[in-house]
Amino acid sequence: MEKIISVKFAGNIILTILSLMVIMHLLILFKILPSDFIWGGQIDNAQSNLYVLEMIAVGVTLVFIFLTSAKTGYIKITKFKILITIGTWLMFIYFLLNILGNLTSTTTLEKIIFTPVSIVLALLSLRLALE
Repeated sequence: MEKIISVKFAGNIILTILSLMVIMHLLILFKILPSDFIWGGQIDNAQSNLYVLEMIAVGVTLVFIFLTSAKTGYIKITKFKILITIGTWLMFIYFLLNILGNLTSTTTLEKIIFTPVSIVLALLSLRLALE
């Protein structure tokens, strides 16, 4: 797999997508984007639920950005390398589950746009985890 795509290139793509996701979630938090196309279309209109879920999404995404940055060498980690590797495997599993969630979404936008994004993120996370 390393001949197909390098860890650095996979990491750069992941970082780009995750950074765009953070921006999207922040735009939803600030009510610039509507929230009806996320969370499977199942989020109710209670703003407190939206804020909690979006803050969790931003937090998880930032953790994934950290893990990817550490795995690709942008952040130098000398200790706990095994935790970074475990984290990248957890990212892979998360994105696999996210694919299933996107496919069962009631919103067409989430199925059409975010399912392929999740597939790309899963494959690239697998590349990182295998390194």
